[in-house]
Amino acid sequence: MPSHSGLMTVIDRAARKAAPRLRRDFNEVQHLQVSRKGPADFVSIADKRCEDTLVEELQRARPDWGFLLEEGGEIAGDPGKPRFIIDPLDGTSNFLHGIPHFAISIAVEEPLASGRREITTGLVYQPLTDESFWAEKGRGAWLQDQRLRVSARRDLADALIATGIPFLGHGDFVQWNRIFGAVAPEVAGIRRFGSAALDLAWVAGGRFDGFWESDLKPWDVAAGMLLVREAGGFVTDFRGGDRPMERNEFLAANDALHSRLHKLVAGALR
Repeated sequence: MPSHSGLMTVIDRAARKAAPRLRRDFNEVQHLQVSRKGPADFVSIADKRCEDTLVEELQRARPDWGFLLEEGGEIAGDPGKPRFIIDPLDGTSNFLHGIPHFAISIAVEEPLASGRREITTGLVYQPLTDESFWAEKGRGAWLQDQRLRVSARRDLADALIATGIPFLGHGDFVQWNRIFGAVAPEVAGIRRFGSAALDLAWVAGGRFDGFWESDLKPWDVAAGMLLVREAGGFVTDFRGGDRPMERNEFLAANDALHSRLHKLVAGALR
């Protein structure tokens, strides 16, 4: 097992600093103040408290880095330095309904000489189970000190696939129905657990064999995408291309299942 880099130690410490308050808020969720960002899109005081703690801790360690935050938007930093991409509570609807499936997601995006940016560090932390899924580019993906590998399954008939389902004000119902209609008859099961960050972390760990979803935000997927890739998997857009963020389409699996899922999804969208 590689030891944490200094940066990953900082990120892990920040998540663990924010987690106890999230656990307390979850146990008293009926007393939380909740507001709407949009149709069926909620933000609670828990999201904001957690994000504030994360920013405070990370700014202390990397004061000249920027942030892309789910609740707080962009905080400018030195444009030549990396920035943090943070979802303080991925799975807010689960959280607010007392469903114990949500996570803190933190990624680091570094500028490249080409002008593009690349995710090089990611953490998905589940406060209730104390599971820390983490990855650094070129150093593999890990759950605590256990190396993660994507599923070795080769047949769709044996595969359990995760997804998100469109809901009020979010997602393309027609597209999703087409993809579901193509994938569901070919696989062992489809699950919708309500946290894209954990869905991708679970693909990295082989709990899920694949994942598809669209209409996601960078903070939902940045850390999870790195986890899947460092665990030996593939993340592409629905056409099999390398622009999932730009196209806002995410298809993840091991090599054998990804090629099969890609054919089904691409065929459904023709």
